[in-house]
Amino acid sequence: MSGLLAGRVVVVTGAGRGIGRAHALAFAAEGAKVVVNDLGAALDGRGGAAGPAQSVVDEITAAGGEAMANTDDIADWAGAARLVGNAVEEFGGLDVLVNNAGFLRDRMLVNLAEEEWDAVVRVHLKGHFATLRHAAEYWRAEAKAGRARAARVINTSSGAGLLGSVGQGNYAAAKAGILGLTTVAAAELGRYGVTVNAIAPAARTRMTEQAFADDMAAPGAGFDAMAPDNVSPLVVWLGSTESAGVTGRVFEVDGGRVGLAQGWRHGPVRDKGARWAPAELGPVVAELLAEGVEPEPVYGA
Repeated sequence: MSGLLAGRVVVVTGAGRGIGRAHALAFAAEGAKVVVNDLGAALDGRGGAAGPAQSVVDEITAAGGEAMANTDDIADWAGAARLVGNAVEEFGGLDVLVNNAGFLRDRMLVNLAEEEWDAVVRVHLKGHFATLRHAAEYWRAEAKAGRARAARVINTSSGAGLLGSVGQGNYAAAKAGILGLTTVAAAELGRYGVTVNAIAPAARTRMTEQAFADDMAAPGAGFDAMAPDNVSPLVVWLGSTESAGVTGRVFEVDGGRVGLAQGWRHGPVRDKGARWAPAELGPVVAELLAEGVEPEPVYGA
């Protein structure tokens, strides 16, 4: 490996399995000291166990790297603060925050319960905000003390957040919210030397194994396009000092593909210079739609 992250301290949430585990191992392989956060919950977020996080730490240390386990709930305000504090206390600082933790409770909107909405929005959206908020407070203090760090945040959205996904209204809303949070954080934290970007990955994990069942690579088939490990190289690079000029961006990544997602942009406009009457707006909207770009279809529509 190149040692691209040598000496940098990285927190990865949801790092006990799947994409998060792949991130933690990839950062460690490039020389980073890694805080492996995972609550050890079931696929629907219930329960908890220390085993998944510790297992990844054991893999890293067996390979000669440095890592520690953390099992705090990242959507709990005090838990998120402890996570950031663990990195600073154990490894002397924090350079990279990778927000990855989450779970699913999929259901069509007409059947979606309030608790299922709240739980998914909490872990994905509040979980991103809480860790980011405490990390940002640390980085601001460091900058004001003359010790600005080349800090990096990589948030995890989804194709569902970019385009929507049938049967995942709670998840899609949370993942779209993460994109909004990313752009605001990038604008606000740049003054402290912090870049903030997001990824929309596709890989085979506990959360997606049914969706990608047809994409399972046969044993011995060579390159597995849906392996979680394919997502991590971009995340590692975004966590490096080389990515200093990249912020407020969203990348789609899967297999051997890396793409730049183009978000909401200003489109065609009609300005009357005065208030419109409702009856006037039918032809105006028709013109705008004719000139605008057709939206991409919602996943599963």
